[in-house]
Amino acid sequence: MSSNCTLDTKTYAVDDGRKLSMNDLLDYFRQHGSMRVSDLHLKAGSPPVYRVDGLLQKMKGPPLSPGVVGQLVESLLSDGEMETLRRHRSADSSCVTDTMQFRLNCFYENDGMAVAIRALEPTAPRVEDIGFPNGVWRDIIQKQQGLVLVTGVTGAGKSTTIASLIDRIAQTRPCRIITLEDPIEYRLTSKAALISQREVGRDVPSYERGLRDCLREDPDVIFVGEMRDRDSTSWTLTAAETGHLVFSTLHTRDTRGTVTRVLDLFPPTQMDEVASQLSLGLSHIISQKLVPRADGQGRIVAMEVLNNIYSVSNLIRLGKTEQLYSQLQTRTKDVPNERMTTLERSLVALVHAGKVTPLEAERVANNPLAFIEEMKYSSEPKP
Repeated sequence: MSSNCTLDTKTYAVDDGRKLSMNDLLDYFRQHGSMRVSDLHLKAGSPPVYRVDGLLQKMKGPPLSPGVVGQLVESLLSDGEMETLRRHRSADSSCVTDTMQFRLNCFYENDGMAVAIRALEPTAPRVEDIGFPNGVWRDIIQKQQGLVLVTGVTGAGKSTTIASLIDRIAQTRPCRIITLEDPIEYRLTSKAALISQREVGRDVPSYERGLRDCLREDPDVIFVGEMRDRDSTSWTLTAAETGHLVFSTLHTRDTRGTVTRVLDLFPPTQMDEVASQLSLGLSHIISQKLVPRADGQGRIVAMEVLNNIYSVSNLIRLGKTEQLYSQLQTRTKDVPNERMTTLERSLVALVHAGKVTPLEAERVANNPLAFIEEMKYSSEPKP
């Protein structure tokens, strides 16, 4: 931390005359659990704002002043990170308290400094507790090679899903696992496997350089925190194509959009080549959303799952991404060569289990009309 302020420095004066430290603000996560309270936002002109069950809630208290926000940010960052923030106008970092770990991004905006803080669980959850709609996770952890993409908007739990899969691999398989993360979110323990976690910006300058290095470090399993650009995507595809099991993430809302996003990263002259490479190297795409529970106690995951079987691979190679949805609708048996589902069907299952309300499920569905049809079909008596 910076020499001027620490996490325990009382900085923020609330209405009753008390002053709160950064630690006091972070303790709210511990009290309510990071599955319910996921984020904290601090900016001048507003009281602290928490994201609870996916919705923003302002803390009862006076607006933060620019000076107080600056002191709170200073308590979170090292002297070197503060210098980075001043020079580049933003800085990524992480913070560890006695009970929790946090990922944060500090930045400048119109009113001065601001910070977005994301709560992380200290250990990856059991893969059985993630909420997979079928047994696809069993197929994934047994894979020896291929690309597994977990996609969704920011805060959809992508890193948590991947961490649970890698943690189970580490428990059961004597293999070499290397991760490239920005920043490291879950501290994974070498069990049967040998794990090295590298943080971009601290241990390696970029994802591209990390991937170049990684291919010379005898990995069996690679986790690339995000396919950010053409170079990192190209190296990730190459790693999957050359006999490694590779996990990565993209900010896309569904499986078809994921395939399109990968292809669109490259110029038209390379599209056919990349489509062929992706069709051969892809293993699974899991697109997920976190949906508020019907009982109001946190959120639950809904997933769309694409398994790159031969018919899917052929559609990707030919660029017929508009036909992928029909594969998701028809190849739904819970057996290794199928195990696909649409997000809408996953939501219907959650509604029937009483875990999500129909109104909320329809709201988050990628295709509300398809969700309504699925609900109608699933409620009709079968002949």
